[in-house]
Amino acid sequence: MISILKEEKDYARLFFAGVLNGIGDRFSQVALLALLLQVTGSGLAVGLALAIRVIPFLFFGPLGGMMADRFSRRTILVCTDLGRILFALSFVFVNDASSVWIVYLSSFFLAAGEAIYAPTRKSAIPLMVKEKNMIKVNSLEQVMVGVVLIGGSFSGGVVTSLFGANFTFLVNGVSFLIAAVLLSKLRVLDIETGKSVSRNKEKASFFIVKDIIFSSSLLCIIFLSELLIPLFNGIDNVLLSVYAVQEFHLGDVGVGIFYGSLGIGLMLSFPVAEKLKNHLMRIALSALVCQGFCLILLSQSQQVWMAIVFLIMAAFFSGLGNTCFDTMLMRETPKEKSGLIFGLFTTISNTMIGISMFLAGLATVWMPNRLLGLLGGMGFILSSILLFSIYYFIQNKKKENRPGNII
Repeated sequence: MISILKEEKDYARLFFAGVLNGIGDRFSQVALLALLLQVTGSGLAVGLALAIRVIPFLFFGPLGGMMADRFSRRTILVCTDLGRILFALSFVFVNDASSVWIVYLSSFFLAAGEAIYAPTRKSAIPLMVKEKNMIKVNSLEQVMVGVVLIGGSFSGGVVTSLFGANFTFLVNGVSFLIAAVLLSKLRVLDIETGKSVSRNKEKASFFIVKDIIFSSSLLCIIFLSELLIPLFNGIDNVLLSVYAVQEFHLGDVGVGIFYGSLGIGLMLSFPVAEKLKNHLMRIALSALVCQGFCLILLSQSQQVWMAIVFLIMAAFFSGLGNTCFDTMLMRETPKEKSGLIFGLFTTISNTMIGISMFLAGLATVWMPNRLLGLLGGMGFILSSILLFSIYYFIQNKKKENRPGNII
């Protein structure tokens, strides 16, 4: 990992900025949810706060993608980080139920900033990374998420209990500032203003996206996966805390341990994922099957240590699959339209996972937790089988494949 970060110095800045942003946000989220419960005593207030974090992606995700194709990505990244500092710090003024509106307002704008930031950041990677290091860098992205889960979710509760919620809000604000300083050095991301505007005027954005996606069987499958897989990821996100608290009676410490287990699994995927070269689609879909089996085993685990092992394994296969999907997406997408495509995919993914989390939350009221987890694991397996079938059907229907189209 160190050798790649030394070779790809521009990406190293992006990587460490992502770690800072992620850990600061996780710290703040843990403290914020605890604060909401303290001042309102209502689970509904917590649910509303989480829902508000999803809504902005519907509107600002596509906007962020289009902006990334037209303006300097460095400027967008820096401005969104700086713009979020004020809202991150505003939570210190929440003292009672009458000031909860601050939580909802600031959460909306923080999520809006993330909706613009995420596709811009992702579309920036192919512009600064050598082609030979693309899959290694995408596997490092999984390591980054793992570090955030371990350093943010696991440690956030401890820091909040020791220093108070306001301290974690301050940490989040400072993390945005330091990240903005790191990103300001990425002059490689500067592009001429309006460089691709003339091309984008030829067709409406919808037709551009349609043409790009349907020009590649790989992009078609990745697009379908963004519709299907988040539906079952949402179930896992809800059940993670439910398993820890209701099934294993570990309380908040258990939630931290389970999130930490996910982080370990993602980090362990790096040594394997970085060595992958060919057959990425097959590996990605096979990893989905393995992830589904691990989640099924998790749902039936009676011992804590078994649950932790299966969580680590599920995250390991998730890291492999995500690395393959991201690498194929970056290779197949034209760089001048990468922001538009990544913005669309980010919007779809976050919207579907938000819907899934809402429905999964309702399902836990009338369905046993372990049964819901079993169904979620089966969903991964069935989705992979469906995607495999569609992929090979498309390949067989094509008389001639573009060079490099079959991976």
